[in-house]
Amino acid sequence: MRNLIISAALVAASLFGMTAQAAEAPAAPYVELTNPVAVAVPGKIEVVELFWYGCPHCYAFEPVINPWVEKLPSDVNFVRIPAMFGGPWDAHGQMFLTLEAMGVESKVHAAVFNAIQKEHKKLIDKNDMADFLATQGVDKDKFLATFDSFAIKGKIVQAKELAKKYEISGVPTMIVNGKYRFDVGSAGGAEQALQLADKLVDKERAANKAAAN
Repeated sequence: MRNLIISAALVAASLFGMTAQAAEAPAAPYVELTNPVAVAVPGKIEVVELFWYGCPHCYAFEPVINPWVEKLPSDVNFVRIPAMFGGPWDAHGQMFLTLEAMGVESKVHAAVFNAIQKEHKKLIDKNDMADFLATQGVDKDKFLATFDSFAIKGKIVQAKELAKKYEISGVPTMIVNGKYRFDVGSAGGAEQALQLADKLVDKERAANKAAAN
């Protein structure tokens, strides 16, 4: 009998624990940064995607995020930032920043992703990058000159500093208005990540209107 009473008590305690856990509010799918980061364009709500050309998850995110970016309202500024954790991350990040500075990134972004993810090109050496990009209409000599320029070195420092401020540990990661950080996994999937971004953009828009009144 004593054993039955103890067992019943343990079952009751277990059920109570399960009920208490169920009553707890679910964890937010995003992290609010302790120290908000300044946006690139004051007055606009910023959405940042940190990515790496060598990341298969980033590549899979492309056909989902690109149509979303094209439909963003005029008060939202979308920014891609390469995550640079050393080695090929840095090489690919420098390539992205170079193409962006040359004003051709949007034209060859998909081709670079395909080359690395589908054709298994490494594109780590700058000369290999230049040779490949020449097939996409990018001036080889201009690319190499820009790649090693002082301006690009400054952009590399800036990108790395932003990644530290955002406290990212992987990609693809999104940041909304320098305040909220989440990734595709924490959001529950690619579509859910963009739905979450929309909600946070709406939240910031409402906050801006309230502050203006």
